[in-house]
Amino acid sequence: MNNTNLYLPHEVKVVERIQESPTVFTLRVQFTDFQLQKEFVFQPGQFNMLYLYGVGEVAISIVSDPENSQLYDHTIRAIGRVTRGLEQLQRGDYLGIRGPFGRGWPLALAQNKDVVIITGGLGCAPVVSVINYIALRRDQYGKLIILQGLKHSDDFIFRHRYGEWQKMFDTEVFIAADVSVPGWPWYTGHITDMTRQLSLNENNTIVMMCGPEIMMKVAIKELLAKNIPEENIFLSMERNMECGVGHCGHCQYGGLFVCKDGPIFQYPEIKALLMEPGF
Repeated sequence: MNNTNLYLPHEVKVVERIQESPTVFTLRVQFTDFQLQKEFVFQPGQFNMLYLYGVGEVAISIVSDPENSQLYDHTIRAIGRVTRGLEQLQRGDYLGIRGPFGRGWPLALAQNKDVVIITGGLGCAPVVSVINYIALRRDQYGKLIILQGLKHSDDFIFRHRYGEWQKMFDTEVFIAADVSVPGWPWYTGHITDMTRQLSLNENNTIVMMCGPEIMMKVAIKELLAKNIPEENIFLSMERNMECGVGHCGHCQYGGLFVCKDGPIFQYPEIKALLMEPGF
C-alpha cells in the first residue's frame, strides 16, 4: 500500500463474514478506495492493524493468498474488547486497516525443499496463507507436512481446509487434540508426540511454526534431534503489538521488536529469549 502515513487507517468494507467456530470468525474485506485496493501487496505471515471505529485496534494476520488482489481475509478469535467488537460486524459494515506490517514466511528460501508446518491453537491462522500459497504452486515445493495441535477437539477450525489439504499431492496432515470427544478421528495427545514420528530429510527441510511457545520449544527439541539445522526453523511470535512499526515498544523482545523485526523469526535470532521470563 502506498501509505505515506503509517498511522493512518484506510477504510475497508466487510464483503463476507464466515463463522469458523463458536469463537472464531473470518472477515473478508475490500478497500473502498479502488487505487488502494490495486496497490495493496503483502507476504504470507505479515499482519494488518484492524481498527474498529470508536473502540480500538488489534493486530491480525492476513490469511489470503497474496496474489488475490480483490479480497483480504483476517481470521479472528473473539477474546478481547476490540475482537469482540469486530465479531459484531456483518457484511456491509466498515472498519479501518493499517498495514501490512512485519516480515513474512521464508517462501523463497523454501522453494524446492520439503516444508513442515507446525501450529497450535489459533496459530493455524497465520499459516493458512502459506499453505494456500504452496498449494497453488505445488510444483515449486517438495513434500508438505502439516501438523495442527488443539487443546480440545471441539476447537478444531478450518476443518474443510484440512480435508482439502489432505487430498493434495505429496502432502501429509496430522491433527492432535489434548482432549477429544468420542468419535474424534485424529490423534488424542500432544502434537509434539507426532513430531517425534516424522521422517524428515535433514538437508532439505524448512520448518514453519506458530502457536504456544512451550509447544514450539518442545517441537524444536525434537527437530534438532532429527538434525534439522537451527537456521531452517522459523517461528511466528505473538506479543502485544500496538503501533506496528517499532515505535511504541509494547512488543519489544530483547533488542528486537516483534512487529517490525518479526513476527517471523529465524530460530537462532530468538533462541536465547524463547520462554525466558520477562521476554
